Amino acid sequence: MKLQDNEFKKQLEQYIQFRGIDIILHLKDGTVIELDKNRKIDGDIVIRHTREGKKEGIHLEDIVKADFYAA
Repeated sequence: MKLQDNEFKKQLEQYIQFRGIDIILHLKDGTVIELDKNRKIDGDIVIRHTREGKKEGIHLEDIVKADFYAA
């Protein structure tokens, strides 16, 4: 079952708040990104911190799917 964009956003917002859940994002360009615990969502942008300490934004439209794992 494929979620509608708004449903996906709601679900992702919910899981981003839980620090005990690991989130892996799969992007349209084939990139796979693991979000660290210091993450948030601002509008349609997922904000993550890279290992170098920089902030990076990932637009929801670029996300194909997200995997959630209990840590």
